[in-house]
Amino acid sequence: MDTLIVGTGYTGQRVLARLPAGSAVGLSRSPVTSNQPHFVFDIDADERLPLTPPDGYAVLYTVPPAGPERDERLAAFLELLSPPPSRFVYISTTGVYGDCDGRRVTESTPVHPENGRSRARVAAERQLLDWSAGNGCDAVILRAPGIYGPGRLGIDRIRAAEPVIAESEAHPGNRIHVDDLASCCIAALDPGVPAGIYNVGDGDHRSGTAFTRNVADVCGLEMPPEISREEAGKRFSPMRLSFLSESRIVDTTRMRDTLGVIPRYADPVDGIRASLD
Repeated sequence: MDTLIVGTGYTGQRVLARLPAGSAVGLSRSPVTSNQPHFVFDIDADERLPLTPPDGYAVLYTVPPAGPERDERLAAFLELLSPPPSRFVYISTTGVYGDCDGRRVTESTPVHPENGRSRARVAAERQLLDWSAGNGCDAVILRAPGIYGPGRLGIDRIRAAEPVIAESEAHPGNRIHVDDLASCCIAALDPGVPAGIYNVGDGDHRSGTAFTRNVADVCGLEMPPEISREEAGKRFSPMRLSFLSESRIVDTTRMRDTLGVIPRYADPVDGIRASLD
């Protein structure tokens, strides 16, 4: 076993399936059917790992944070790692940059989280970087935008005619197909890839409204009604509004040039079609 994948959900399961047989082990709270060994493991309850990792192994961690100021779940997991891994890959979010009024952000842009979800991610990133520095571990942080793919195209909302922000008032979008994110994870596990922070995404910044229109067109569905941002403030849930209120263009140059990943689905329409197939 070379790689320990913690959290074999939507993204982790795809990474697990693509790694060579016998090279990885998956951990998650629920059973998973896989060609790789897999153990049921609950970070919040279990006091030891169900296996002893070998020297020089790597970790891919896809589990969401627990706690706004300190990720107690991540802290508990790190305490269980003996010996420490040689590399730890953590999936974070581009939400750590907050609202940038549509400006382009790179990995050197200061973080400015504006909601609890993003603040928790910033806290987790800092925890991991501090722990890795003290344990001789290379930390790789992948800041991911919205993830789409099979089962995550919002088709039910389109069929229900749930309104969207008018294109004239919509912000730039950032997203990545789940299979491209899996490619980023696999590349980040390579010990030859420099450690550090990478923005990941497809490099296409069409708005969420435009993406919804693409899904509707490919599926042969009627486009939902478009409403003003003011009207959306009265009708949308606080959670949905928080996602729609932030505006930025995420620069993925380092993903392409240093991580070495060129998105297969740089055009979201291709990703939508592949997701339906």
